[in-house]
Amino acid sequence: MKKLFLFCLVAVMSIGAANAQNAKSETPKEDQHGPKIVFAEREHNYGTIQKGGDGNCTFTFTNTGDEPLILSSVRASCGCTTPKWTQKPVMPGKAGEIGVRYNTNNVGGFTKTVTITSNAINEPRVVVKIKGNVVAPDKQ
Repeated sequence: MKKLFLFCLVAVMSIGAANAQNAKSETPKEDQHGPKIVFAEREHNYGTIQKGGDGNCTFTFTNTGDEPLILSSVRASCGCTTPKWTQKPVMPGKAGEIGVRYNTNNVGGFTKTVTITSNAINEPRVVVKIKGNVVAPDKQ
């Protein structure tokens, strides 16, 4: 009987400690200090563009946090999409850009992604998307 009582007591205390730990770690992200990344838009639709047309677009983001934001990695989902991004830390309240170039020599519909990894406390990994349809010029 004593063993059962001790087992139940230990089990209840363990559950209570685990719940207290979870409650402590769930501080609202609004109250946390650090860099925060906020994008103006997360998708760019080129619509229908001509083969060889302008495949450039820009994703703008702002650091709404209180510490410098650093982009550690910006990777495209395939070799037909090339990203360029702000290499310097983005200070609180300032904006940065990620330029994306799609190879418009590839005829047909497309949907591609670019994954951004940073030290942001709200979203350390963000995925933005480009899409559209490249058509060949009419033969006359």
